[in-house]
This record gives sequence, structure tokens and C-alpha cells, in this order.
Amino acid sequence: MVRLHILIIAVLTISSAIIFMPYLVSARLKTNYYAKTCPTVETIVRNVVNQKIQQSRITIAAVLRLFFHDCFVEGCDASVIIASTQGNTAERDHPDNLSLAGDGFDTVIKAKVAIDAIPSCKNKVSCADILAIATRDVIQLAGGPGYQVELGRLDGLTSKASNVEGNLPEPTFNLDRLNTMFASHGLNQADMIALSAAHTLGAAHCAKFSKRLYNFSPKNPVDPTLSKTYAAQLQQTCPKNVDPGTITLLDPTTPNTFDNVYFKNLQKGMGLFTSDQVLFTDKRSKGTVNLWASNSKAFQTAFVNAMIKLGRVGVKTGKNGNIRRDCGAFN
Repeated sequence: MVRLHILIIAVLTISSAIIFMPYLVSARLKTNYYAKTCPTVETIVRNVVNQKIQQSRITIAAVLRLFFHDCFVEGCDASVIIASTQGNTAERDHPDNLSLAGDGFDTVIKAKVAIDAIPSCKNKVSCADILAIATRDVIQLAGGPGYQVELGRLDGLTSKASNVEGNLPEPTFNLDRLNTMFASHGLNQADMIALSAAHTLGAAHCAKFSKRLYNFSPKNPVDPTLSKTYAAQLQQTCPKNVDPGTITLLDPTTPNTFDNVYFKNLQKGMGLFTSDQVLFTDKRSKGTVNLWASNSKAFQTAFVNAMIKLGRVGVKTGKNGNIRRDCGAFN
């Protein structure tokens, strides 16, 4: 998710500005934010999400991934949904975001239209909040935990492709780089491991992990942390010189269900990315993987807590944001 080269000491030095920022803004968010202005907002979003999932199951992973990519770049402000214009190349057109499925964007845009069709709700609900609600809904509808979403975010006023560079985690990250990146958003190692389990849903392009299958090292062409059986399966799906558009499931065991099988897969050497498998091979995180592989309830509790913390990152309030009339364009 991120390519940030920040020394731990630097993170500690600016902790008051970055690490604790999510907790400061959280005081402005509340679960009943729209109780008077648009009390049916969550029902409306849930209905749209349900309809989208019935049309395309990809919607589940698409919305979840869209939320992550949004929050990690400019904060949770729906800046990733803005379409590029002649004078501005927006976040969504950065190479790291081109693989975001259109169903995610479409879900938020359709929910916004449905909300604004109600006169009392029109122009009262931000696209950022709609994305946060929809993310909770897709997780729950895929079998994951439900939780109350904190609301009150404004939509961001900036969306630049250049801001994406170095701000999304990479599949090649080791534990130190993962921890450093997540710490810069006020998220600790346990939060990072819990949020990584979002890879229990969705798929990835072969190019994102093919080095592990063919060019890992001169001594070991195949990454030795991969199960031999799993590596052979991946080589069948992703042969050398494969079509760049070819994808494979992140979780081959229960690909359509949000569960703790992600951690069980890591125990078997079936983490698709280096950044997945390292959570089990590094002894500093291995214990957490083992715990959550055996205790689904503990994992779900940790995941909910991490999602709530993630939803507080970079929240826009006051003059720093507004409520867009169209989620894909600035007012």
C-alpha cells in the first residue's frame, strides 16, 4: 500500500503532527452525525451497495480497496474519486490506482445520487462519508463484522496524481517498511496486520508478484517462503510472459468471504505478496498471525478497531473541505 522511506526516528520526531492527528480529528466525527439532516443515509447506501453486489461481486473488493487508497494518500476525503481534467491529473490516474475497479467508484457515485434525490438530504452528505459507510457494508455483506461508522468528514479540495507517489504500500514491502508507513498514519503493527487481512478478498495482477515465481534470487528462482504446491499453482495461472491483464485471487481458499482464512493461508506459505507472507515469516508479527488464525473473534475485533482508526486519518473539516455535488468533480 505504500512506498514511503521514512526513518523511525523521523516518525517519532513529527509524531505530534502526524501520529496523533487521527485522534484529534476523531472528536469531530460521530456515529449519529446525520441523525437530523439525513437520518436514512445508511439505509440508502446499504440498498445501493446491495444492488451493486447483485450486479457484480467485484464490488465488494473494489469498494474496500478504494477506501484504503483514498485514506492513505490525502486522508479519507474521497479525493481518489475525482476525475482528471485538462488542467489536473487526479489521483485515480496515477499508475498505482489504475487497477482500482470501476465498481468501487460507481457504488459511491450512485449512492450519492440516491441520497441527493431526497430533498432533505440533498447536498448534506459528503462523498467521503458515503465511501466509509459503503466500505463497512461490503465487509459485512461478505461475512465480516459490522460496526458503527464515524461520520462528519468533508470532501477534499485537492486530488493530484503526484501526491500518490510513495504513499501506497507495495507488495514487496518487508515488516519494517510496512510498520513505518502505517505508523505515519497513526496505525500500529497490530492495526497493520489486521488491515492486511483485507487481502482475504479480491485479486491481483500477475506482474505484482511474478518475481517470486521466476526471479526471486540466483540461488532460489522461486521464493522459498512460498508453499511449493501454491507456487506451482501460481505458475500455471501466471506463466512467464503472461498477458499483463491476467489476475489471480488473493485468497484462493475462500475468495468471496471476509474471514480469518487469510492468516491460515499465511501459515501454509500461501501469502500472495511478499508483504503478506512476511507477516508470518517475521517472528515479530508471527504470533499475531497465529493468534488470529485460531481466533476469528479476536481478529474481527482488531479489524474493526483498525478500520475505525483508519477512517480518522486526514479528515477534512471547516475550510479544508466541502460537500461535493458530484463525487467525481470539484464544486
